[in-house]
Amino acid sequence: MDLCSVSRIREMLAENGLSPRKSLGQNFLINPRIPAMIAERSADLARINVSGEARVGVIEIGPGIGALTAELAEVFDRVIAVEIDTGLAELFEKTFADFENVKLIVGDVMKTDVPALLEDHFGDILASGGSVSVCANLPYYITTPVIMKLLESFDPTGKCPFSSLTVMIQSEVADRLTARAGTPEYGSITASVSLRADVVKNFDVSPGSFYPPPKVTSTVISIIPHGGIRERFSDAPEDDIECRDFYDATSKIIDASFAQRRKTLTNALSGMYPKESVASALIRLGKNPDIRGERLSAEDFCALAFQLNTRKE
Repeated sequence: MDLCSVSRIREMLAENGLSPRKSLGQNFLINPRIPAMIAERSADLARINVSGEARVGVIEIGPGIGALTAELAEVFDRVIAVEIDTGLAELFEKTFADFENVKLIVGDVMKTDVPALLEDHFGDILASGGSVSVCANLPYYITTPVIMKLLESFDPTGKCPFSSLTVMIQSEVADRLTARAGTPEYGSITASVSLRADVVKNFDVSPGSFYPPPKVTSTVISIIPHGGIRERFSDAPEDDIECRDFYDATSKIIDASFAQRRKTLTNALSGMYPKESVASALIRLGKNPDIRGERLSAEDFCALAFQLNTRKE
């Protein structure tokens, strides 16, 4: 089943009265090496912390024609694909009708109850010591919302239950997600994701690997959840309710710090805390009170939130 041939893709789309929809960011992979590499990387991460007998599953977001799906079906025991385009969904159902370990869900992942999806389709795998991953060739316009939706669908006091999110995104966004504090690429999304997970780059994908070709280079990254806010900041409250409040406070501070990133933190956070309190907290942390948010790591933001919200005098 050659799902990376341009002529075959055109033929399949034409037979079903379809064409690539720019509004949904549809760019189909035509380099067969890429979906194989994505699936292999995702499967390798999925099996790191499970025994050889345990099963592994994967949620694929936006399967499209199914080039990546076919590779995932080879290395995962169960594949649940979520597709928003009803036309492509019908084509997908025909293509994978004989695949016993592949199931399609028609819907918008942004409107999906992710914990319920996990329990309904992978509860048995998780209960028996297996793991569940996420794979996706994400449309550029919705990359950040989808990533945060997946991570924030679960309690921040513990680890997000996915073994990894291996996704292909615009290289510029990949640079932001892996940036270090103090660099131009570093921003609120960098710090926000870091509260939940570590991010590593895998490899770049040229525009010529797609039909139709996008105007930018893509990068495959893996987002690997860690133990949550308590792992990122050891002084996070032990009480779960207080810890959730602490996570929310840290997230709000991050968002406000980058809303106008050229402002100092004392000014950027003035709508939330008195300037004197912010300046004093920064001094206690060994930071210049005139520092900007772009200089603070996720751990620094946690420490600042702790000083401003939960520190006992």
